[in-house]
Amino acid sequence: MRKLLVTGGAGFIGSNFVHHVVAHTDHRVTVLDKLTYAGNLASLAGLPEDRLSFVKGDIADAALVDELVADADAVVHYAAESHNDNSLNDPRPFLDTNIIGTYTLLEAARRHETRFHHISTDEVYGDLELDDPERFTESTPYNPSSPYSSTKAGSDLLVRAWVRSFGVQATISNCSNNYGPYQHVEKFIPRQITNVVRGIRPKLYGKGENVRDWIHADDHSSAVLTILNKGRIGETYLIGADGEKNNKDVVELILTLMGQDADAYDHVTDRAGHDLRYAIDSTKLREELGWQPAYRDFEAGLAATIDWYRANEEWWAPAKDATEAFYATKGQ
Repeated sequence: MRKLLVTGGAGFIGSNFVHHVVAHTDHRVTVLDKLTYAGNLASLAGLPEDRLSFVKGDIADAALVDELVADADAVVHYAAESHNDNSLNDPRPFLDTNIIGTYTLLEAARRHETRFHHISTDEVYGDLELDDPERFTESTPYNPSSPYSSTKAGSDLLVRAWVRSFGVQATISNCSNNYGPYQHVEKFIPRQITNVVRGIRPKLYGKGENVRDWIHADDHSSAVLTILNKGRIGETYLIGADGEKNNKDVVELILTLMGQDADAYDHVTDRAGHDLRYAIDSTKLREELGWQPAYRDFEAGLAATIDWYRANEEWWAPAKDATEAFYATKGQ
């Protein structure tokens, strides 16, 4: 697979994957991205022009998608509407992108017999109780709780159906919460980091007891590349790095690493339907395909992420004021 089409490659996780591919392979990459508010061409700055081409467009544009898929050896499908708060405010774009967009890509992959890898989320499984010893596995029933997670669950099921009904050469991965460079400031970790940089107190939903299973975006990228190269067609692989932390502990660690008092944050109105706990069991990926995360120490990975946001204010500053103004209207 020498030519990859990466949808959503100017977004957070997609751009990290593009950087990873360029650094670790000799593949050429075409990025297809609509450049909504979450897509940023600056996230691809500095990559070699002979290895990367960019196309601005919508994954629901069947003619454009067909042209690009026809010229690719594999499609890696990151493009998605992905922010829970936005899905609660306006669900429609999540249906258009996550359902119709995925369908459009699958039909093109079907016509051209193109290898297809679909990026999904652990949120399709719903949530676990805080004291539950269990973790999500590939056989966990779907139980989504928001317009975002339900449309991602729908897109996963489309992929499974196109594999079974039409023989599309596809795999799926469901990953836990990512952190790292190039993440929009609306998201939990970069919002708190950039608040501290700006002299604003971080914000914590409710009591902060909600648990997320954190993984560095570069580890997610290496896992996806492993699945693309070695994964069994029709299979789902869960990607996680054993990084369970509750939100309160993450905020306090950010403050501590940034030289602030650990309690220098404000509690704000909790998100509607806020899932309690996510936890990934990535045994299948590790044992079957031999993948291991490089960032095993969450504190070290978080410190590196803080350093990146401190050094790249010109990347995140344009979106910061509007993001905080939006949250202010919701008391968050």
